[in-house]
Amino acid sequence: MRTIELPAGTIGYTDSGGTGPVVVLLHGLLMDDTLYTDVVADLAADHRCLVPVLPLGAHTHPMAPEADLSMRGIARLVGQFLDRLDLTDVTLVGNDTGGALVQLLAAERHPRVGRIVLASCDAFDNFPPGLTGKTLVLTGKLAPGLFGAFMQQLRIKPMRRLPIVFGWLTKRGDATTARWIKPILNQREIRRDTVRVLRTIAEQRGLLVQVAELLRDYDRPALVVWAERDKVMPPEHGRRLAELLPRAKLVEISHSYSLLPLDQPAALAGAIRDFTAA
Repeated sequence: MRTIELPAGTIGYTDSGGTGPVVVLLHGLLMDDTLYTDVVADLAADHRCLVPVLPLGAHTHPMAPEADLSMRGIARLVGQFLDRLDLTDVTLVGNDTGGALVQLLAAERHPRVGRIVLASCDAFDNFPPGLTGKTLVLTGKLAPGLFGAFMQQLRIKPMRRLPIVFGWLTKRGDATTARWIKPILNQREIRRDTVRVLRTIAEQRGLLVQVAELLRDYDRPALVVWAERDKVMPPEHGRRLAELLPRAKLVEISHSYSLLPLDQPAALAGAIRDFTAA
């Protein structure tokens, strides 16, 4: 894990190296870079893959007390990450809430982003997404200490597998999700950051409806990859995004829940590879 200093604080990230097309992958709430471990292992043969650990609840470096941890603030942080590493013609990939960040950067026509991939993600009025996201955002109303006490329940596997937690997000990734909750359980500053993020989401529920209007004129290539029977991110949202984006292609993947990088990493990596090659 490498680190980089940005105005909001220290960000950890993984970098596969190499000279192939640059792919930057963004994770969602209560997740870190390990969401994409198997996808990167596949793509790294002919791509340079970077995965920043964003301050969304599974990060280990606390953010500065004055950092803007709204979705727009975290999108700006991603832009600063691209700038600091001087990455160009980036394929920006987002799964879960990472896809909301991709949409924000696409709406701003970030100059370092050459194309986007939206993989079973928050969209339109599904923000926060489904029962899972809405329940998590509700916990953000708690004080950080009480929030941490509530999250202690997720040490137990049956609790993590509930539909309101990770049960409808991944079919087979429990070992990874168990890792994601450790920073919240062990670090007071991470609980503080996470509560701040959740409260800003609660205040901006219409954010992605506004952003969708700006995507109608997005003139760069886009790939929409969706789980066919997603229980949290409605499949019709994938089709709507593909219709909305002028240069979009839709790929639907079976036998997966929302977290395609955990449930179907080879299929997702293959779709990304075909997209960058085209």
